[in-house]
Amino acid sequence: MADPYATLGVARGASEADIKKAYRKLAKELHPDRNKDNPKAAERFSSVTQAYDLLNDKDKRARFDRGEIDGDGNPTAPFGYGGGGPQGGFQPDFNGEGGDFGDIFDGLFGGGARRGGGGFSGGFGGFGRRGAVKGANVTYRLAVSFEDAAKLSPQRITLRDGKTIDLKLPAGVETGTQMRLAGKGDEGPGGAGDAIVSIEVQPHRFYTRVEDDIRLDLPISLSEAVLGAEVRVPTPDGAVMLKVPKGSTSGKTLRLKNRGFHKKGGGRGDLLVTLMVDLPVDDDALIEFAQGWQNKGNPRGRMGV
Repeated sequence: MADPYATLGVARGASEADIKKAYRKLAKELHPDRNKDNPKAAERFSSVTQAYDLLNDKDKRARFDRGEIDGDGNPTAPFGYGGGGPQGGFQPDFNGEGGDFGDIFDGLFGGGARRGGGGFSGGFGGFGRRGAVKGANVTYRLAVSFEDAAKLSPQRITLRDGKTIDLKLPAGVETGTQMRLAGKGDEGPGGAGDAIVSIEVQPHRFYTRVEDDIRLDLPISLSEAVLGAEVRVPTPDGAVMLKVPKGSTSGKTLRLKNRGFHKKGGGRGDLLVTLMVDLPVDDDALIEFAQGWQNKGNPRGRMGV
């Protein structure tokens, strides 16, 4: 029953942006792919994700702050009720019709709590008007390839009941993005809970994401750099041709528009291609050329050396 704020290392009054930033930092550090020999990191990753799941849900966060649910999302027990709710990774999400504490106290005290002065209203969501509780929410982790996230390719997920659903990824998708599937959780007397799908965008071997843009270091030959050329460049949507200007040097960056990630507000980021001149090793012709070439310039002159 850990405090989700403490788990993420943020204050109780932290903004949504601060909570998201803290989660992304910890998720990157503790991701199982980076800690294959450290089971404790995997446990912390699970705890961090659970804490983010709760605080990222405005309703759950408000109810936790009011003391109505604990850090695991279970309702706090009134007046000595046994506590904790179901154990394990699938916890109920009491977010149903916004029931009434009076329904509970009516059963305990024959309605005296209501008649005695106002009773208790709201704040114990999930109990229906007749006391029926919705089924538990079920959390899923969905690994999405870098290219699929950039292209928003549909993702197929198999639910616990064996049924499959094709998910349409939202624009701006990133690690930590959550998708709610209403009524796809566990069944309960008050109806089915929801399925909460948390996205994990997988790292790529040569692409790097910078907000909605993608960066790529592209090797080119010496002749392509000196003479200029049209070269094939990989993008998440497939290879395209790129014109390398004559006399290009390593570090020169070219922009391919609309080849990055889809933005939340519309449009798409770019693919930023940084040229890297790749010189062959022990090439006799190149060595002979370099030995006879008189370069009078000083490429380090602007550094004062």
